[in-house]
Amino acid sequence: MNQSGERMMKRFTSLVVLILCAGLATVHAQKRYDELNFPELNEFQRPEVETFTLDNGIRVFLVEDDELPLIDLSVNIRTGGVLVPNEKAGLASITGSVIRSGGSENYPADTLNKILENRAASMETGIGFTSGGASMNVLKEDFSELLPIFVDLLQNPALPQEKIELEKKQVKSSISRRNDNQQQIGSREFERLIYGEDSVYGRLTEYETVDNITREDLVNFHGDHFVGANMMVGVVGDFDADQIKKQLSNAFSSIEAGQKTALDFPEIDYEFNRTINLVDKPDVNQSYVLMGHIGGLRSNPDYPKVQVMNEVLSGGFSGRLFQVVRTDLGLAYAVFGSYEMNTFYPGQFYTGVMTKSSTTAEAIDAIIEQIKRLQEEPIQPEELRDVKDQFLNSMVFRYDSYEEVLSRRLSNEYRELPPDAFEEFIEGVRNTTIEDVQKMAQKYLKPDSMQILVVGNKQEIGDQLEKYGTVNEIDISIPQPGQDGAGEEVAGDAQKGRALLDKMSDAIIAPDQQLDSVTVEAEVTQFGSNVPGGSMTVQVTQTVDYPDAITQTVETPNGTITLNYEGGKGTMSMMGQERPLPPQQAQSLRESLNRKYLAVALNSDELNPRFIGMEEVEGTQYAKLSIKINDKNITYLVDPESGYPGIMRYQQFNPQEGSQVHVEERYSNWQTVDGISYAYSETTFSDGEKAAESVIKSHEVH
Repeated sequence: MNQSGERMMKRFTSLVVLILCAGLATVHAQKRYDELNFPELNEFQRPEVETFTLDNGIRVFLVEDDELPLIDLSVNIRTGGVLVPNEKAGLASITGSVIRSGGSENYPADTLNKILENRAASMETGIGFTSGGASMNVLKEDFSELLPIFVDLLQNPALPQEKIELEKKQVKSSISRRNDNQQQIGSREFERLIYGEDSVYGRLTEYETVDNITREDLVNFHGDHFVGANMMVGVVGDFDADQIKKQLSNAFSSIEAGQKTALDFPEIDYEFNRTINLVDKPDVNQSYVLMGHIGGLRSNPDYPKVQVMNEVLSGGFSGRLFQVVRTDLGLAYAVFGSYEMNTFYPGQFYTGVMTKSSTTAEAIDAIIEQIKRLQEEPIQPEELRDVKDQFLNSMVFRYDSYEEVLSRRLSNEYRELPPDAFEEFIEGVRNTTIEDVQKMAQKYLKPDSMQILVVGNKQEIGDQLEKYGTVNEIDISIPQPGQDGAGEEVAGDAQKGRALLDKMSDAIIAPDQQLDSVTVEAEVTQFGSNVPGGSMTVQVTQTVDYPDAITQTVETPNGTITLNYEGGKGTMSMMGQERPLPPQQAQSLRESLNRKYLAVALNSDELNPRFIGMEEVEGTQYAKLSIKINDKNITYLVDPESGYPGIMRYQQFNPQEGSQVHVEERYSNWQTVDGISYAYSETTFSDGEKAAESVIKSHEVH
């Protein structure tokens, strides 16, 4: 190696040594986690809340914050769904939505939306069960211009009929989907167990209650409650206090003082007893369990201690339910719980678990065991310390912004809690002892008198629940208005009806032919305002395996949809994603299969047909045949010569519209393959409007 190479090698070796030494020095300099020192966190400076009251009774709360050139204004309104009678359930929320969506008399919806869009501002309104609210978020420079518009929206909402109908339609659509989600079913039905299904706390918004709501109801509800005596206004943002006081006074002074609304929360007549309840949901393979009883009130002096007890039992990852039921025993996908203490009426105590169908009872027993353990054994000092630390540290984020400070103050004022209610709560948590936790568990938890609700697959669960008592199976079917008389017996000639049905059956299925399965290929065109462009054509291949199985493939512009249905449940898949078929859609498939002419012909011996006269349609005389299928009356118009049905009529509920529609299917161009006849042309009308048209390409008999 030459001298130049030797010098380079020495430099490289020296560099490596330096690097290694530096690395060793770094290793030796590292400290354990408990030896690290951290600087003190900057303390959040809680702002002062300035208050004043207008002549009309509106109380105003101000918090200055010049960090950003924005102003947030919120209004708390003393109102709520609790004031609405059961027969008009849904009125409060619909009113809250339409106030905003309909605009005001001076600023109709389209005008208001354009104004807000051009200024990157927002205005929202809503009404819940115990309170109403409105909000406005604007740039500082736009506040003076948009404030009068916001007040006009609150004071003079247009409440146009078309917006009311649109909101009612959306509410009905949500009603139609309320049995799709297992957890939503559980929460809803458990609430009804605790408070009573007919109470204001347990009632449901139904199609009928929505239909009962009129524009006059919205006008009166708004007029009764959107008054100065019921309003609190909170403003946080970049403003000058003296200037904004004048602006708020000028804008809100036009609202009438009115009378303060008396929020009437009925007493709850609750009896502690154990019940075991089941909602059968055949399309799931796991159980969602809720169990508990009535809870308490926020005004209870034990409130802080009860919340510590609740954290020990079910406080997230560190709670006993999670540690034992999920981690140690492996019985749960999720486990949770809470002892709720509401302001206006008692909350609920509940614990819950999501578990395999086969381990439903085992998970229930494990939860009950942990509740009793909390009553019988004092918790450990380190457990109390960890729970308090976790709980108190999380409380820091309750007051981490000026907006949160103002929101909490408004909430306390609305609920008539003292301004320092949060501080009192924190102090109560700090002072809670080991003995307090056990006493609270003994005083407020009643594990032997809990109502147990399971939402799951009845067939898979089997007899596990019978150990807890007689199982009450809850019916969650959605009431459908307009069904009066739909299943009543139709007067007619039974003998002629039997002869006509036999003729129709023989025309469709040859007497010597057995039908087990049929595959149909078709081109289907759908029409209507809900279809993009007014119409859409898809290619459909459907195989029906009688008596109750369907496989269907639909080629749509967005991809292939595959549907499988059998025995009341099924799946739907698209683009590699599979999900259970919603119960409502599964029921619709079952009803459609059972009333179709092939199924009617197959099951003709089990039906009780009635001949109800003749009818001429477009120059053709038909014999009318009435049949009850799925507890509904179906009418077939049969060609007395050929025996082929030319028309089928029935009434069907439209869940999105929340009303019954009259459906008519017309059949023509009958083709026969292997003794099985099929109508190769089918047109469907809904309330007189063409809804679909099918052209059959082929049918294959198996």
